[in-house]
Amino acid sequence: MNKNEIRNTFPHIGEGAVYFNHASIGPLTTRVRKRIDDYLEARSLNLKKSFEMFLLADKKAKLKLAKVLNCKPEQIAWKDNVSNALSVLANGIEWKSGDRIILNDIEFPSNVYPFLNLKKRGVEIDFVKSKNGIVELSDIEKAITERTKLISISLVQFLSGFRTDVETLGEICDAKGIIFSVDAIQGAGVVEIDVQKSKIDFLAGGAQKWFMSIMGTSYLYLSDRLKDILKQPEIGWLSVNDAWNLTDYNLSLKPDASRYQTGTMNALGIVAFDKSLELFDSVGINEIEKEVLSNTNYFIEKLTAIGIVPLLDGVADINRAGIVTFPINKPETILAELKKRNITGELREGLIRMAPHFYNTKEEIDIAVDALKEIAG
Repeated sequence: MNKNEIRNTFPHIGEGAVYFNHASIGPLTTRVRKRIDDYLEARSLNLKKSFEMFLLADKKAKLKLAKVLNCKPEQIAWKDNVSNALSVLANGIEWKSGDRIILNDIEFPSNVYPFLNLKKRGVEIDFVKSKNGIVELSDIEKAITERTKLISISLVQFLSGFRTDVETLGEICDAKGIIFSVDAIQGAGVVEIDVQKSKIDFLAGGAQKWFMSIMGTSYLYLSDRLKDILKQPEIGWLSVNDAWNLTDYNLSLKPDASRYQTGTMNALGIVAFDKSLELFDSVGINEIEKEVLSNTNYFIEKLTAIGIVPLLDGVADINRAGIVTFPINKPETILAELKKRNITGELREGLIRMAPHFYNTKEEIDIAVDALKEIAG
């Protein structure tokens, strides 16, 4: 499909809406909506068929997602949200009192609280201070001590949109024997990810934002190295081999990441996610990244031209993704006025955040910037 054909699958575009809020929640295409309707019809009328739809989607979605991440499907497990996915990591490591974790001061709480909760076990948290929305690798490296056991960071920061050089950070972690964890929810589906090349041990993400699918559908990736040392904090009936031998009670864990799928999964979410991933597979993440960066750069240029300076103004492309955040007077009022004009952004920490996707156009960005210029006066 070309860009116009893709845009025709988004009902909100036909209603004249300009949507720049993918960093919060993405809209559903008509194709994803039809997949959901088909599943719900089967769930109502033909339970066997609906279960078969789920099993097929489970397999196909992992294959597509593995292609996005450059990993094996068996290294992926479904979870309900990123907080619970990261809790698998936080609670699965054998911590010793005095072990240290490096985070930073602009992480989304999902990538903080599971680790902060370890302080009661004697684990210390070192917060690297950001500078104007940027987390410098040099500052992370300076924070490393002999007791640093894990570094967790977002691929793309939810507020500033700063994109971490995970390949370089992965090399640092690998050289020092540090577990490397990445929250990819603001980057997966936007920029290319290679968990092998970046030496990522653990990665978590979700379907509802840039992948434009259903809430309550998330995933984790587990490297083979980490799988061998990570303990499983929660075990359920689907964690074991021969799970359908129901009264055998043989606590023999599955050999791959699916052991973390402890029980009933979000079948509807997985079925929808499989269909959503078809779009990303057909277009290609490389092409999507080009379009997203082109839209991001154009947005930043147009904003600076009217005197609004985004946080990532002057930052290199390698550290940009799809988020454009900027300060402005009376942001709540500005957003309310934009909403009246059918333009959707978001308010985060007193700043306006715009998040254009690959299917958005320069004309839509012009509409938003012209509206901001008029409203802000």
